[in-house]
Amino acid sequence: MMKAMRSIQRNDEATDSVVGRAMTILTAFGPADTVVGLAELTRRTRLPKATVHRLLGELTAWAAVERTEGGYRLGMRLFELGQLAPRQRGLREAALPLLSDLYEATHETVHLGVLDGLQVVYVEKLAGRGGPALASRVGGRMPAHCTGLGKAMLAFSPPSVLHDVVAAGLTRLTARTIVMPGILERELTTVRTRGVAFEHEESTPGVVCAACPVLGPDGTALAAISVAGWADRLDTARLAPAVRTAALGLSRQLGGGPSAQVSRTR
Repeated sequence: MMKAMRSIQRNDEATDSVVGRAMTILTAFGPADTVVGLAELTRRTRLPKATVHRLLGELTAWAAVERTEGGYRLGMRLFELGQLAPRQRGLREAALPLLSDLYEATHETVHLGVLDGLQVVYVEKLAGRGGPALASRVGGRMPAHCTGLGKAMLAFSPPSVLHDVVAAGLTRLTARTIVMPGILERELTTVRTRGVAFEHEESTPGVVCAACPVLGPDGTALAAISVAGWADRLDTARLAPAVRTAALGLSRQLGGGPSAQVSRTR
């Protein structure tokens, strides 16, 4: 399985400020980390050891990190702040009943994601029964170009978004990842026509998914919903109508709907 991408990519220019250095330290923690030592954080951040030590002390005072016998771990205060983010909280609360219905209808893994820069951020995940151990996690990220969620949103985003994704380079995660810009553009044209995106082992070997965009009043994607599972048991075409129904229901709650999608496909 491919490892989920770190929450935020490093921006060397941003580390010139105290806030930038603090964020560099916080985002150095990976999804699998429980405790990370000072030396390892220094290596990951490429900041002076004295700076890392001093900032860890201040972050500990704010409960953003916690000091343990083996090093440091992210603190409860970060979890509390994360729950206050209005965009994700409101979207998740509106989507949960629809996601739950979709899960009960399919018993496969259901995702809700949003675009942030060049990546998909997972806002909610309902893990399927007996499904693959996907690298996706709530708050985790994956490249937009190789996920069903990402392609569903890219197809209904301003052209500048796709331009930025292509300009950054289409990283290959599996043998089936689309890495040619022209092929990706043709794929997204098809997604706009049919209103659903399919992924066939493009981000994780053996895994497929069907995804549909959640559209706002102007017809651009606010989020996307997907169902994912094993390639040898999940019929993406058969599940597409159920995914489309859930996405349409959430679109209507957010002020979008069929007319918005039609205006984007003309």
